[in-house]
Parts: sequence; structure tokens; C-alpha cells
Amino acid sequence: MTDLTTENRGVAGGAALASLEAHAATLETTPGWITREQPIFWAEPRPEARAAHWRYAGIRSALEDAARLVDLSLAERRILALRNPFPGNNFATTRTLSCSYQYMLPGETASTHRHASHALRIMLDAAGTYSIVDRLRMPMETGDIVLTPGGCWHGHGHDGDRPACWMDVLDIPLTHLLEPMYFELWSATAATSRSAEKPGRIQTAERSVDACPWRFSAADIARLLDQVEAAKPLEHGARIVLRAPELPTMGIAVDRLRPGARTDRHRSTASRCITVTAGAGRSRIGTELFDWQFGDTFAIPSWVWYEHESLELSQLVEISDEPVMRMCNYYREEVAA
Repeated sequence: MTDLTTENRGVAGGAALASLEAHAATLETTPGWITREQPIFWAEPRPEARAAHWRYAGIRSALEDAARLVDLSLAERRILALRNPFPGNNFATTRTLSCSYQYMLPGETASTHRHASHALRIMLDAAGTYSIVDRLRMPMETGDIVLTPGGCWHGHGHDGDRPACWMDVLDIPLTHLLEPMYFELWSATAATSRSAEKPGRIQTAERSVDACPWRFSAADIARLLDQVEAAKPLEHGARIVLRAPELPTMGIAVDRLRPGARTDRHRSTASRCITVTAGAGRSRIGTELFDWQFGDTFAIPSWVWYEHESLELSQLVEISDEPVMRMCNYYREEVAA
């Protein structure tokens, strides 16, 4: 064995150490005493994702163009994914969440599939649209938040008379990191074991419901916000947290901000995606100032200071990975003095 005692750490010792480090590399190991280009530990969170803002008006226009070129018989979904501009990224909105605007024309159906990732939909402009989740058909109307737990068969349809647009949020980047991803088309299953049902693109519904644990209707959300304001009048507005135990990786909160309201400046180890479902205002995220209006979405990376200011009565839907941070005991939060 090579002698690396203090007495032998001259030139010869340095050569021996270099030889040992080279040998360690052949064993697919790295020594704990070397200087690393990417350190293992650092003093505080260093998010790769950036503060970013996507404007609904421009993206909706692009989706209208796409509707003339992309038929749903040729594509699983007609979407534009919100890519955060950090190096090497091509679809993620934060390190754990991906957001996409989806656009559907009257009479269209989006084929049934399932995947490991959990999903939800924030309905921006929709009338007559619906989702079938594990054979349960539910409406997807303007202002609703509709859930699709991971592993559930799901597809969408549109019986209305005008185009529909909504925000999809999934935990795909987290699924990729943890590596349990799978994706399966309904047609590939020969319609499971139901011999009476022929294989096809769409899973048929066994029953239709307006209320179920997978749908938070716009009316229910408004009622809950009203209750919070009535029970404890707040200077800035109201916040509700929508409990979704079947989506354990995503926290769902809705804020109603009164005109002129300014939230506290704070930061946390959770990353957040916020979609504006009513009103207009501005948010300072780190050193950047974003002016937002209905339909816009913006991303708040982990451990970046942020605050919101409403210019009119506004509603923000916030999706975060806070449940994951809390489950792992990684969650920290600071509020500016």
C-alpha cells in the first residue's frame, strides 16, 4: 500500500497522491479531499431556474395559429410549454414543475392516456369542455381547477361553440429526476380487460358529475374566498389552500388581492408557478419587475425574494412544490422586515 504519512508528502508524496486519485477515477469514485468545480455543499440555495414571465395574449395568438396547422389526430395535445431560460432546459418551468398552455377547438377530443406525473388544469377560457378521468366525466369551465392524479387514465373533449384555452401544470421535471416516468396510450391497452369496449383513442365515461374531489369549480373557489374575507377581514385580500392529497407533489393556493394591495416581501425554498385568473398588477421577483394581467404566468425560483402588488381586484392561482419541501424537511421561509 502507498505510504501517505506526513513524512512522505514531498514531491514523491504528491506524485503518489496523484496516482491514487487517478486510480480512484478508474473505480468510478471521487476523493473527498479534492476541489470540485461543482461543490457538494454551499451556504444557501442556488437555484438554476430564473424568474420568468409569459404573456398570455401572445401565446394565445400563437396557439390560434397552431390550431390551423396542428390537428389533434396528429398530436396528443396542442400545447405550448413554458420553458424557463436556464442552461440545458427545453421544457421545464421550474426545476420541479412544467406549465403549458393548451388550446382546443369546438368538437375536438384529446385522446386518453396516462402517465406517472401528476397534473392539474387551470381553466382560463372554456365553456362546454370536459375531462374524463378514470371513466368519470366532469366539466372544465372558466375558473375551474381540475385535477388528474398520476396513473389515472384521462382525456378531454369540447362540446362548446368557441375555442377553449387553459393552463396545464405537471410535476414532470420531478418525475424525471426521481426516474419513475412512464406513459401509456389508451389504444395500446386494448381497452383494458373490458371485452365489450373496442380499443380506441378515447375512454368512455361511466357517469357524469359536477362535483367530485378532482374538480374545484370557479363557484366553489369564490365561495371559499368569500368565507375567508368574511371571517377575518384582511388588508390585502384572502388566500385559500385547496387540499389535493392525491397530488402530493403540488401545493395549490388561490389569492384574491384587493386593488392597491401589496403582499409581504418573502422567499422560501419552494419554487412556484403563478397564473393570473383575474385582474392586473405587478410582481418583483429578485431584481426583476413583471407587469401582469389576465392569463399571464410567471415563475418564482427557490430562495428568491418576491412580492406582488395588485392594480385592480385580482386573483392568482399558485402551484408550488412546497409539499415536497415540507415532506423532506427542506422547507424554509423568510419574510423581509
